[in-house]
Amino acid sequence: MPLIANFKSLATTPKREIVLKVIEAGLEAIQPKKVLRKSFLVDGSSVTVKDKEFNLKDYNRIFLVGFGKGSGGISKIIENTLQDFLTEGYVIDNIPQKFSKINFTPGSHPLPSAENIGFTENVLSKIKNLTEKDLVLVVICGGGSAMFEAPFRIDLQTLVKISKLLLRSGATISEMNVVRKHLSKVKGGQFAKHLYPATVASLIFSDVPGNELSTIASGPTVQDKTTLNDAFGIIKKYDLQKNIAISPDFFTELPKDKKYFKNVHNNIIISNETALSAMKDKASSLGYETDLYSDRLQGDAKLIGKQLIQVAKMERILLAGGETTVKVAGKGKGGRNQTLVLAALPFIDEKTVIASFDSDGVDFYHFAGAIGDLGTLNKAQKLKLDRQKYLSDDNSYEFFQKTGDGIFTGKLASNVSDLMVVLKANV
Repeated sequence: MPLIANFKSLATTPKREIVLKVIEAGLEAIQPKKVLRKSFLVDGSSVTVKDKEFNLKDYNRIFLVGFGKGSGGISKIIENTLQDFLTEGYVIDNIPQKFSKINFTPGSHPLPSAENIGFTENVLSKIKNLTEKDLVLVVICGGGSAMFEAPFRIDLQTLVKISKLLLRSGATISEMNVVRKHLSKVKGGQFAKHLYPATVASLIFSDVPGNELSTIASGPTVQDKTTLNDAFGIIKKYDLQKNIAISPDFFTELPKDKKYFKNVHNNIIISNETALSAMKDKASSLGYETDLYSDRLQGDAKLIGKQLIQVAKMERILLAGGETTVKVAGKGKGGRNQTLVLAALPFIDEKTVIASFDSDGVDFYHFAGAIGDLGTLNKAQKLKLDRQKYLSDDNSYEFFQKTGDGIFTGKLASNVSDLMVVLKANV
């Protein structure tokens, strides 16, 4: 059964079917069961995380803490694999999951909530007084910045307002997370400090361009180089002070002492490279060579689609991964992937298909993303849809809902950034 639930209704032309098959291959490659078969192996009392082996008999207690989109499904597999070796665990995700030993909390995304903060404070209260004879497995997924949160010196209302302003400002994910780190008690390596001196093995599922460890979920187990001044500089760069009263007193410095990270092992388990590699292989099996535009693509979603179409070559498939941004000005519904395709439509001809989608299945609102071709423009014309009006109002969801070109998967159990596909062909 395909992960793209509306595959058949979208595959109305041979070119569309090729693009959708390539997307499907990328999504399948990053699902937890397939990934953990290679990256989390238990043999007797020995567990190997990526390339690092741990003897479970060396530890008195083994804990698991998981947060972010997809962390529930991943942690469930780990719980089943560890069985009696696992002492207890705590997981927060926006996809419900049932566990035997792990305490699960349904979390919110993309904004922090009382539930998210309550989960985090509970973890800090329950997993403390650790020793060198303890092992903590930390499952870190995209969306962890919102779900794993304990504010330093501000209340939830202020934190939510800052988060909303950052999301609408056009700031990159790296910039947003610099601010988040310095407003928190767990980000930017602070969680590693709480876990010291235990041994920590982090399983990191990257959703950020370039796989920068300190950016993924705001780097809770990673030593961070940024400063309070860096964080407040981003506030000033995007002029957020005009909308909220915020001062440097709200921010905290991050731990710089290397001792807190001596026994921390951070492992990137998957990234968008995992998906892009599978997409390349699928394209090859369908008879097409591929070009990788970038695996760390960033920029304005309203411009990126045009760029991808312009550089795409005939009879080849162009692939890209990353995370674009949208400076929200309208009041509509949609996400950056749907916006990217909507903005790209004027540059499409009869030979071109473009698709952009979020690997976790939700592009901020409902659809995972969208697919566009000349047929999309023709449907819009028949329906008398003003493409520019929808774009200006940031209402890409309703546009693609009406044309029938939204890619629907529902929430998926993994998250490795956004992925883009362009096919130019005479097929």
